[in-house]
Formats: sequence, structure tokens, C-alpha cells
Amino acid sequence: MTKRFPQYLSAPLQVLWFEPDELGVVFTCFLFALIYGSFSWALLFIAPWQYSRAKKRYPKGFFRHFLYFAGITRMKGYPSFFEERFFE
Repeated sequence: MTKRFPQYLSAPLQVLWFEPDELGVVFTCFLFALIYGSFSWALLFIAPWQYSRAKKRYPKGFFRHFLYFAGITRMKGYPSFFEERFFE
């Protein structure tokens, strides 16, 4: 199995002009609009715009750390938040 090495390590993955987390917001809003209709179609444009504005105010990785502190996800390869001593 071979994996393609990225040209630039600091370049984020993008689909059109969206990063993966922004694309998730777009798809979630699209699904919500398909189910509920009417004024929720406006959410398809407003929610990603608001999310990208909020995302620019914080450092990279903020959303993932926020989900970790909220207890929604786990970070693989890192010690627990309450770990006092860590030996490599």
C-alpha cells in the first residue's frame, strides 16, 4: 500500500474553498434544509459563514480541542487530560 506524500505539509486539505470541518457544517445544514425545508435553506448559507468567521478568531485545532474538552471525542496518541506525569 502506498500513500501519496503531500506537496506542502502545512497546506490544509480543501474541497473547493472549504476545509473538511467547514464542509461538514455545509453538509449538515444541507441535510437539515432537505428535511425541514422553508426558511432552513437560509441556514445553508448563514451557518458556514458564521462558522468560518468564528474559526478565524481562534488558533488551528481549536474545534478539535473543544470537542475533546466537551467529552465528545478522544485524541489518539495523547495522554489523558488528568495525567500528571507522562513518560515517553
